[in-house]
Amino acid sequence: MEHLGDHRWFADLRGAVVCAGSFLGLLLLVDEAAETFTAARGALWSCLALLLLLVLFPPRVTAGEGWLTVRGVLRTRRVRTDRLVAAYTPGRTGRRLVFLDAYGSRVELDAQVLVANPPLWHHLDTDIRVAAARGHLSEHPAALRDLSERIDRETAWTVFKISGLTDGVDEQPSTH
Repeated sequence: MEHLGDHRWFADLRGAVVCAGSFLGLLLLVDEAAETFTAARGALWSCLALLLLLVLFPPRVTAGEGWLTVRGVLRTRRVRTDRLVAAYTPGRTGRRLVFLDAYGSRVELDAQVLVANPPLWHHLDTDIRVAAARGHLSEHPAALRDLSERIDRETAWTVFKISGLTDGVDEQPSTH
């Protein structure tokens, strides 16, 4: 089975590096223009830029048959998606998804990663259905149903757009 991943990850990483590098360049430029640049200040600005890079560093989401992995800067988390016992969105915004498996493992990720990667979502959705069929996940949680509908809607909108069926329509219809 092939591994699926977030196809936007490299672009997100590049954006984080550009942002941190621009921040460092701006700090060094301002410091040099004010004639206050020293090696110690340069090291401080470099540390701040590195800290910004670490904050902006995007987690890498990959999936294979029966598993989902989220690799961050400091740790890697993996759940067995064919053994999920819970899936929910903490808080009211629904921007994050949390998955818990039968072994106590937990993964949290931005729902937008799945929206932007329909093949990754459909692979995950298949494993979620396997978990439900095996009795691990008692029901398809509302958060996942809502996400599935959103992904299907955005995928259909993209197909319509590419095929020219949206000519004269200004934007995608809202669901709210």
